[in-house]
Amino acid sequence: MDTITLWPLAALAAASTLVGFSKTAVSGANTISLAVFAAVLPARESTGVLLPILIAGDILAVLVYRRHAHWPTLLRLFPAVAAGVVGGTVFMLWADDAAVGTSIGAILLFMSGITLWRRRATARTGEAAERDREPTAGAGASRSGTPPGGEPPTETGPPGTETGPPGTEAGPPRTGRLKARAYGALGGFTTMVANAGGPVLSLYLLSAGFRKLGFLGTSAWFFLIVNTSKVPFSVGLGLIDARSLLLDAVLVLFVLPGAYLGRACAGRINQTLFDRIVIGATVLGGLQLLLN
Repeated sequence: MDTITLWPLAALAAASTLVGFSKTAVSGANTISLAVFAAVLPARESTGVLLPILIAGDILAVLVYRRHAHWPTLLRLFPAVAAGVVGGTVFMLWADDAAVGTSIGAILLFMSGITLWRRRATARTGEAAERDREPTAGAGASRSGTPPGGEPPTETGPPGTETGPPGTEAGPPRTGRLKARAYGALGGFTTMVANAGGPVLSLYLLSAGFRKLGFLGTSAWFFLIVNTSKVPFSVGLGLIDARSLLLDAVLVLFVLPGAYLGRACAGRINQTLFDRIVIGATVLGGLQLLLN
């Protein structure tokens, strides 16, 4: 880290800009930054350098999306995340750079495969349900009670209540406790080991049906709290020291333009493309770590 030349430093600066972009636009893209840092710096040291940069991005994301977080989901995740962080700390006491990269890459690819499989199964189920709701010939209304060509009825309620279908901005999704514990523990472990909790949380929120604003707001608060809580562990492991903070002082300047660009682009990315980018970035990041 003492002998970083111009081009590696430029790569780290670009990755820092991508951190800002990912925090305000596409969370899964953060794995690309993780892979760049791990390629330029030793894997263990890269986690300590990257953490303060991530926290800077988290602060910017919270300032933009603070009103869109779904706190019941966060509170459901945090106990399992804490257990995962402790497990990740124990792992880092003995793991070398190769073990860190291989473990995280394998986990990301496995989670991506599970998510793609679940999405295909859900799509097939939805198509079957849609066929069952189709109106019979000559019928004046569909089986679901929706007038032909009309809009389906919607539920309304007082401001702040959960209305509308699961996963919409009006009604944040409800997820099972077992699923939250599994993803939370895995997210805590991966975020402690290599700052790779972003893809795990992204897959969890996508599988739970979160839309863009709820996704970004919940992610912003989640990582601001979790990443800040990791600082004492990282200092104790020797991952953050005076040298790493000196490099951070330079790289953090590149986070702000990335966050501004992400905020400008977030509203222009449709939901389908948003989901595909998140999953695609997760797969690419996992492959990069696995093959390093």
